[in-house]
Amino acid sequence: MAELITMSGAPQDAVARDDAEAVNKAQNRSLYASRVAIHPKAVQGTFRRLKWALLLGLLAIYYVSPWLRWDRPGDAPDQAILVDLANRRFYFFFIEIWPQEFYYVAGLLIMAGVGLFLVTSLFGRAWCGYACPQTVWTDLYILVESKIEGDRNARIRLDAAPWSTAKLAKRSAKLAVWLLIAIATGGFWVFYFADAPTLLRQLFTGTAPSTAYFTIAILTATTFTFAGFMREQVCTYMCPWPRIQGAMLDEDSLIVTYNAWRGEPRMAGRKKADAQGLAHGDCVDCNACVAVCPMGIDIRDGNQLECINCALCIDACNTVMEKVGSPRGLISYTTARIYADDAAGKHEHWTWRHLLRPRTLIYFGLWAAVGLLMLASLVQRSQLDVNVVPDRNPLFVTLSDGAIRNGYTVKILNKRQQERSFRLSVDGLPGASMEMVGESGASGQSFDITVAPDKLRAVKIYVTTADPEVREHEHRKFHFRLEELGPTGEPERVSYDAIFHAAGEKE
Repeated sequence: MAELITMSGAPQDAVARDDAEAVNKAQNRSLYASRVAIHPKAVQGTFRRLKWALLLGLLAIYYVSPWLRWDRPGDAPDQAILVDLANRRFYFFFIEIWPQEFYYVAGLLIMAGVGLFLVTSLFGRAWCGYACPQTVWTDLYILVESKIEGDRNARIRLDAAPWSTAKLAKRSAKLAVWLLIAIATGGFWVFYFADAPTLLRQLFTGTAPSTAYFTIAILTATTFTFAGFMREQVCTYMCPWPRIQGAMLDEDSLIVTYNAWRGEPRMAGRKKADAQGLAHGDCVDCNACVAVCPMGIDIRDGNQLECINCALCIDACNTVMEKVGSPRGLISYTTARIYADDAAGKHEHWTWRHLLRPRTLIYFGLWAAVGLLMLASLVQRSQLDVNVVPDRNPLFVTLSDGAIRNGYTVKILNKRQQERSFRLSVDGLPGASMEMVGESGASGQSFDITVAPDKLRAVKIYVTTADPEVREHEHRKFHFRLEELGPTGEPERVSYDAIFHAAGEKE
């Protein structure tokens, strides 16, 4: 009997184990799915032409900008756009940004962020669909792929076909062109950080800095991988913007929408349905919108996180609607509010007044305010700067005649592209005299100092006074004055507040 129980129980245990394994496998399949290659179909239309125009324009800006020249006097670089990390400068045509003016870069980043919020609240993920580098380079890679391997159906057949000489040749040619584009992407990026013609020669002769080769290798690898193999996965899983942009949208944001109130119920055989008296919408269920989507989604399922608002599905659907004799716009840019009104039979149309709403006005106000503040600061900024660093050890020295002496390093920054002369003096310190270290016999109430174009000059100054009033205090405030000599216009003047120590109390 025990044997019968054991034997009868074993199959049940085996069945239970099999069921558990099946459940585990089903759960694993639901948690993870391997990527299925997406081969978007080529499409013609308004939005596809707009994307091509933006692609060509953005790539031209990226690849041409490092080679633009801008005539600057002196020994300043003549590259129009240059991030000179070695000398800690940023050049943008006639604008030169110094390290202490980094707030301009911070302002540009703030404007970019607020501008992205503004564009998203107005037009949805327009940045993602038209101007994002991932989108631009992916479009370029897909174009190369279609030229070498054929249209969508040819690429699908090639994927399914066994390896052969023809398949290997096509794949090798495609990967080779992709690699060349990736190398050019990384190569042109480093040209923004050094003189482009010089660095180009160094790269080909093997004398470029190792950081240049490393940067090119990293950007080549990322471009080749992201645009060639990961594509939509970068937008869906790696980029945080799809999850953030939901907070930027409202009922009046323009997004790509399938007008289900007009298209449903969808039906392929419309003539047969008409003959049978069946109700149907305008959608003929041709799946053209799905075939052209670079994200591999069906826009008819509603607004989705993966959608980048590229509007290629609009072009595809409009082409089909024209062929079947139905009005265009089954898939269109519309807002949630207009969609609801259209579904209710009101048929409201989008107008420019939809752009003027509290959210967008606030975004535009912030964006414009930051831009105007930066512009005003840039126009009014001084072309002269002075910084004074006092000696810390010792804070002061008592001379043999009882006078007190403090040491300072005065740094004068000439931001103009021409040599300038300045007069340095002190104010607010009774009985003070100055001595310039390293200049024989250079002492008195003031000094004339020449600073080379676009340079910083540091001079060591001793300030001495024997005034009893100064000696009685632990420290006293005074000013360094710097005045430009002999300019053609109004001379620039700057002042720096300093402390004169007389009692040895440390700060």
